[in-house]
Amino acid sequence: MASTDLKGRDFITWLDFDREDIETILDTAFDLKRKWIRGEPHHVLQDKTLFMLFYNTSLRTRNSFEAGMTQLGGHAHFLQPGAVYTPALPGEEQAYSTERIADVARVLAEMGHGIAIRIYGKPTGWLYGKGNLIVREFARWSRVPVINMEDDKYHPCQALADVMTMMEKLGDLKGRKFVMSWAYSGSVEKPLAVPQSAIIGASYFGMDITLAHPKGLDLDPEVLQAVERNAKRYGGSFKVVHDMDEAFKDADVVYPKSWTVQPTDGKTPMDPEKAKAIFEANKHWITTKEKMELTNGALYMHCLPADRGMEVTDEVIDGESSVIVEEAANRLHAQKGLLALIL
Repeated sequence: MASTDLKGRDFITWLDFDREDIETILDTAFDLKRKWIRGEPHHVLQDKTLFMLFYNTSLRTRNSFEAGMTQLGGHAHFLQPGAVYTPALPGEEQAYSTERIADVARVLAEMGHGIAIRIYGKPTGWLYGKGNLIVREFARWSRVPVINMEDDKYHPCQALADVMTMMEKLGDLKGRKFVMSWAYSGSVEKPLAVPQSAIIGASYFGMDITLAHPKGLDLDPEVLQAVERNAKRYGGSFKVVHDMDEAFKDADVVYPKSWTVQPTDGKTPMDPEKAKAIFEANKHWITTKEKMELTNGALYMHCLPADRGMEVTDEVIDGESSVIVEEAANRLHAQKGLLALIL
């Protein structure tokens, strides 16, 4: 059992941690989940406060963090830009409507024990990396830990829940075939954070990873390089294919999820018209019963919300292979493990 001390550390991406660190978080998550199931008190964060800043809407993220802090004996504050002076980077301030991140981060750090932030998409002008930059700017100025609740590059808390769910269902993940596949959606406003963190997470546990997507929907090259390095370090493999059927063949886990056409140079915003053209040309990238029959009795995973009838059929998402509810529930337990350690 791992024993890494994580107190006081920011949680922005798994790439800032090694496998032992992640195992420590997951060990703690499993322990706290068992206590929760048995009804045993586990108020390890008595009187601790987490400030949650949401630039984007949320169901699972907000409620799992709020419920988690309550169950651990602490409290979570919900903060929404517009209801407070919107935190802004230097040079982007507007008089009497924004406040520099340096000031917001330092003030909140004096009042509580952690800051959690969710920002991607429209609040960043769909400029890749800006959300991550804002999260890191908070971390630069805060003397308490900063948690990334999803930015435009990473969703590390979702990856914790994903791996936790796979461990519960499959046991040892080494050598299991994990497929992260693009799927069609009627909306192009889909960040890269979930697929990127999903393949990063799988790469820490020796899985054989296949990334599948139509041409033109590439992920961040830096993330792909990191996954390749992890595959060499921790075992497993990594490849990219452009055919959904090929990817699904003999898979143990499939994770079909839409993401947009996103330039990753940090300078060029997402082009909705270009993205729409690629999306509409690939409506056949949908998970059906026939697709699932190509797999090795695979688990069907999705971070939710899923675009039913576009990304996946009801028959699959509500079927026996689907673990979407357990996956969502594990957001609570995985984050409790994280919170208990870093706060």
